[in-house]
Amino acid sequence: MTSEIPGEILAIRASIDNIDAALVHLLAERFKMTRRVGEIKAVTAMPPADPSRDAAQIERLTSIATEAGLDPAFAEAFRAFIVAEVIRHHKLIAADYAASGHAADLPPLDTFA
Repeated sequence: MTSEIPGEILAIRASIDNIDAALVHLLAERFKMTRRVGEIKAVTAMPPADPSRDAAQIERLTSIATEAGLDPAFAEAFRAFIVAEVIRHHKLIAADYAASGHAADLPPLDTFA
């Protein structure tokens, strides 16, 4: 069964594809930043998670989602997914640092590389 897809749908899908690509690039940049935080936490023996920051971020992002017309519950679930991955990375970075047995020089953060 073949059907003609309206041009408006094709145009909207093209915009959706562009937005998806932008989201992936933004997430990559975000993870560069959180990787650096993980490196600094490992060197300074800070825990991977920061419950007080997490609580503040939930409140802040819930407000932003509401103002943007996005379901705050969805925004929180998306944030939780990302934060869980960040914490996993921080734990791996800390374990690698501990296993190395010496201080590592932290290179400058290279954004948009």
